Amino acid sequence: MKIKLESIYVSDLDQALAFYTEVLGFVKKKDTPIGNSRYLTVVSPDESNGTELLLEPNGEHPATKAYKKAIYEEGIPLAAFLVEDIIAEHARLQSLDVVFKTDPERFGSETIAVFDDTCGNLIMIYQTHAE
Repeated sequence: MKIKLESIYVSDLDQALAFYTEVLGFVKKKDTPIGNSRYLTVVSPDESNGTELLLEPNGEHPATKAYKKAIYEEGIPLAAFLVEDIIAEHARLQSLDVVFKTDPERFGSETIAVFDDTCGNLIMIYQTHAE
């Protein structure tokens, strides 16, 4: 069993695509029209056949809206992305006006930082350190 696709609910597909590709540096993998919406995924440029992140419109479904609001208000990241150098990535993203909720902080063998993805989600970046 493998994890190949993970969903993240976003408030606006075009805004999310721009943020996840132009700011975070992911690459659009699939963009297929489905009714009034699209099946839209991005991947790491380093792993074009790796796990895909599905940018899924949250629409007006009350459960999705309540879920996103609750975890956002509690400061819980919806996704986590591994980076090689969190200090450099934090600086790069800040230079692109990404709003961080927490600066890099080390907890045991990992350093984490959390930012707002402009689409209603908190995202964590983390770096793992050798013990």
